[in-house]
Amino acid sequence: MVSEVEMNNILVALNEINDKLDRLLFQQDSSSHVSQEDDLNELDVMTLLSLPDHLRTTATVLFEMGTATAAQISEKTSKERAVESNYLNQLVRMGHVHKYRNGRKVFFSVQLP
Repeated sequence: MVSEVEMNNILVALNEINDKLDRLLFQQDSSSHVSQEDDLNELDVMTLLSLPDHLRTTATVLFEMGTATAAQISEKTSKERAVESNYLNQLVRMGHVHKYRNGRKVFFSVQLP
């Protein structure tokens, strides 16, 4: 019989694998979409719907806030700041979010159509 600690370890490992697979699938999807669409940088409803759930949540919160730091977004999503920072940087690499520094803080804002 598997102990509760072992089950939790298995669950954590499976969640990490799932996140990695989501990122790989999304990178593959986004690279094929970039070649088909020049307007992919705009964050519209269709683009939001095409994002994986974790990125869609982050993008939606950022859209509502306008401009925010990863810490501010993590307060709204109840995820760790480092996780949100990772998601925001993925959105930056995809061209949907603009990133800039003001002093020591890094701010993110949505690229609107």
